Amino acid sequence: MKQNEAADVQPAQTENTKKTNKNFIREMDFITMPEFESIPQYMKGRVSYDQLNATVQCINTAVTGKYKILHQSVKTLNNHSRKLHQRFKDQETKDTKGQYFVVEDDIREFTQMKADKRFQGILNMLRHCQRLRELRGGGLTRYLLL
Repeated sequence: MKQNEAADVQPAQTENTKKTNKNFIREMDFITMPEFESIPQYMKGRVSYDQLNATVQCINTAVTGKYKILHQSVKTLNNHSRKLHQRFKDQETKDTKGQYFVVEDDIREFTQMKADKRFQGILNMLRHCQRLRELRGGGLTRYLLL
């Protein structure tokens, strides 16, 4: 009888993890202080630790917004979201299959962040800390989360 109960509990757990995996959206981890200290001074410039983590938060917001739309069925989306969904699908390549990535347009769409020179410097720092990887091609620069 106890074996039966254990067998009943097991499938329910695996079923539950499958559901959460579909809705799970990967986010970038925040930069720790030792990691920030390891970034060379020429790369940091005048960017502070808080500014760097605020950018990480913005990128996480953009990734969450993008993949929430991508995980929904097209029938439930409004017109604007449907266009975004199509744009996201067009941006995917065989290299980005199964990876979470954003482009500058996504960051502009979902956050108040400006993609200026300072932002590019912060992306260099995040690449140095191995939080993201740049993938260029098709006229787009995709920032893959590691």
